[in-house]
Amino acid sequence: MVALYVAAAAAFAAIAARGLTVPLYAHDIGASRFEVGALFSVATLAGAILSLPAGVLVDRFGARTLLMLALGLSAASQLATAATPSVAPLFIWQVLGGLGAGVQQAALFSAVTESVSRGRLGRAMGWLTLSMQAGFFLGPAIAGIALKWIDVRTDIAVTTVLLVLTIPGAIVASGTRQHTGRGLSIRGPLRRLVQQRSFAPVTIGLLAMTLVWGTVGAFLPVFGKEALRLPSSQVGYLLALLAVVNGLSRPPAGRIVDQARQRWPIVFAGVAGWSAVTIVLGHLTGFVGPAIVLALGTPLMATSFVAVGVVFGDLSAGSTRGVTMGMYGTILFAGLAAGPLIFGPIVQGYGYAAGFTACAVVSVLLAIVMAVLHVEPRRKRVEVPVPPAAPGT
Repeated sequence: MVALYVAAAAAFAAIAARGLTVPLYAHDIGASRFEVGALFSVATLAGAILSLPAGVLVDRFGARTLLMLALGLSAASQLATAATPSVAPLFIWQVLGGLGAGVQQAALFSAVTESVSRGRLGRAMGWLTLSMQAGFFLGPAIAGIALKWIDVRTDIAVTTVLLVLTIPGAIVASGTRQHTGRGLSIRGPLRRLVQQRSFAPVTIGLLAMTLVWGTVGAFLPVFGKEALRLPSSQVGYLLALLAVVNGLSRPPAGRIVDQARQRWPIVFAGVAGWSAVTIVLGHLTGFVGPAIVLALGTPLMATSFVAVGVVFGDLSAGSTRGVTMGMYGTILFAGLAAGPLIFGPIVQGYGYAAGFTACAVVSVLLAIVMAVLHVEPRRKRVEVPVPPAAPGT
């Protein structure tokens, strides 16, 4: 578990550093606001596409191979980005980086759900996501501080070194396998997952969360420069502050979720609270005001993410955790990608305040639909039979 947490922190530090440097670099070489948002979206869409297949591969091969694959994809993508002098090729490297993120998301989450009992799943998710948020703090902080001495393009290349720290964790996680069979079909487990009554409302809730979270995350670096009028280094500090508050909220959030009889009110409160933050943020300037607003709203959303992760864990069976958490990653990345693509044209044409407000309203409406449809999953998981291994395997 500790090795997985360290690997998560290092991997997400590299992702977070890239989340600061790539938008700033694209902006410097002439990308429009919409193109900056689209660069974020293509990466998360790639993660969405690969998360479910990656979950199937985790079920078959275990975490080590998948985590090493993610390391290679992410490193290649980041180094290629640093060597690219124009906007158009950046979309290719963002897709490659998104594929790496999708692989590691499925591998890390499925490994954790296999390693703990249901009664401690909330706390385990809390510590895993705390590790990720530690990475989200360290990445922008390191990249932001480095911008005082090097340019953005060099910063992208230098922060690739963070990925080296994931190697020990990936090696230690080599025994993490979800089953011993080799013929598992995706259709049966996926059909049983989708047919569960809790699947539709939790999916809608996750989409509501990621829509508004992804929109703010995609535009925050450029929003910080254009609307808040901050230097690049202070934009990095703002992202780091967001990650610190997010991370520190996760362990207590896990305890709250474990003790809650129902999780949907937690999700609803998180979406409503973060939507209010999004609307207010669009009307602010400077550093202090946005920092206070983000610090107040982030714990609500952090607790919501833990709650949704636990619900997906409850929906999974021991033999198909990879498929279930792969579906979780698919929905997560799809929602993160959809926000900038849907509301990017509003941001481009009418400004950040209008785009942020429109996104917040849509997310709250989705959360209301989730609340109407909510059904808690059964406490006892139903195992999906695993086909016998083929002769000689």
